[in-house]
Amino acid sequence: MSEVSTQTVTLVTGANKGLGFETARRLKAHGHKVYIGARDKHRGQTAADELGVAFVQLDVTDEASVAKAAAELERLEGRLDVLVNNVGIPGPHRNAEDLTADDTTEVFDTNVVSAVRVTHAFLPLLERSDSPAIVNVTSGLGSFAVTQDPSRIEFRMGMPLYSASKAALTMLTTEYAKLLPHIRVNAADPGYTATDFNGNSGPQTVTEGTDAIVRLATLDADGPTGTYIDRYGTVAW
Repeated sequence: MSEVSTQTVTLVTGANKGLGFETARRLKAHGHKVYIGARDKHRGQTAADELGVAFVQLDVTDEASVAKAAAELERLEGRLDVLVNNVGIPGPHRNAEDLTADDTTEVFDTNVVSAVRVTHAFLPLLERSDSPAIVNVTSGLGSFAVTQDPSRIEFRMGMPLYSASKAALTMLTTEYAKLLPHIRVNAADPGYTATDFNGNSGPQTVTEGTDAIVRLATLDADGPTGTYIDRYGTVAW
């Protein structure tokens, strides 16, 4: 292990572009020592170099890759203060009658199972922090209240697998918060943000889209846990 850092040590998964990249940039500006995780080594290292942060190769869907990344963070830092589970995929854009079990498995493995996989692997390092936090990047598309409100764009988007996976991720968040009371575990809804994820169609900038993530990642040690927020406040379930 290298010399112990007095900075907040933060890992952001899926951070070579989009919301993850902007989250890493903003948390570095907050004084965090940021590691970005990405499956593609070249893209991840290029993004890290651009931001002036560290890179760790991390494929959240691969058990061995996640374990290797956790071992690398243990060697370099000996602890982790903030984990941002940012990776997510939209799933196929098909009619409901054409969705398959394999489609569901792929979306849930990336958006839900991988959050458990990464949290499990990095939990021992979070346990060594004086002020540990986990931020799960969810979506308003996982909210019953939001997706059933005709005034919201989420009402019209029709992404059943993605929505179901994000609802599951938010529930995981609140359950982890109860079962790990010494760790702040919260969920952030970025809102409809212009990224590659949606063909840059969202009305929000990536900075606006990361407001809730950054807020939760920079909470004081006595900050809330088990919350589900967007940039405007609490999201209704």
